[in-house]
Amino acid sequence: MKNTVLTFRQAKEKGEKLTMLTAYDYSTAKLLDEAGVNSILVGDSLGNVILGYEDTISVTMEDMIHHGAAVARGAENALVIIDMPFMSYQTSVYDAVVNAGRLMKEGRAGAVKLEGGQEVCPQIQAIVAAGIPVCAHLGLTPQSIHAFGGHRVQGRTEEAARKLLKDARAVEEAGAFAVVLECVPEKLANLVTESVKIPTIGIGAGNGCDGQVLVYQDMLGMFSDFTPKFVRRYAELGEEMKEAFRAYIADVESGAFPSEEHSYQIDDDIIEKLY
Repeated sequence: MKNTVLTFRQAKEKGEKLTMLTAYDYSTAKLLDEAGVNSILVGDSLGNVILGYEDTISVTMEDMIHHGAAVARGAENALVIIDMPFMSYQTSVYDAVVNAGRLMKEGRAGAVKLEGGQEVCPQIQAIVAAGIPVCAHLGLTPQSIHAFGGHRVQGRTEEAARKLLKDARAVEEAGAFAVVLECVPEKLANLVTESVKIPTIGIGAGNGCDGQVLVYQDMLGMFSDFTPKFVRRYAELGEEMKEAFRAYIADVESGAFPSEEHSYQIDDDIIEKLY
């Protein structure tokens, strides 16, 4: 069944958990889609896991469009959500709508995601008014990592917790169809989930959210530069890949690959005529 913003809301109403994973290319998106994930997030985390940046700040609109379009071609049923990169929406409402439109037209997104609470509600309202679904993102917002002073859990003080709760209600009022909660204490995330009608998607926010999201390289053991506490490893594909690469290198060096079964043949009499 095709996943949409409507099926997201219906899932929350029915108490059904939503699943989301990242992808940045056609092949991975197709595998995720065939596995039955509800949504594929083309996250600006591609800056870390695909492009090798230290953070997400250097990711451009062109990066997001390029990878988003590839994912969209591989996703038949999953809702494809594309991150709006740093400074593509903070500068003005106009810029936000234009860039969200590019992600829809050129990146073939089903929705866009942007970071922030009350301060970006004018952008959310305008983007939604343009007919573009918006997923909000609260808590640890990676594009503001320098302002936070690093990867830190958000909402631990009373003041910060009240602000996060107020921000969640604000983005819902502005028209967001869902909100990602990242690195938020579990009980606070539960309260937010109970306080809004839109689905909450947790990442390091406990089990009470309406859904969960992970970076697929993290959950498959393919990215080892940094592993957050909230990641569960469902496989160690990174080690398996290295073993396969080493086996390939050994076979090439020994002459075991390619063998006859991996080679094309030609009649000997044709070859004899070439001498």
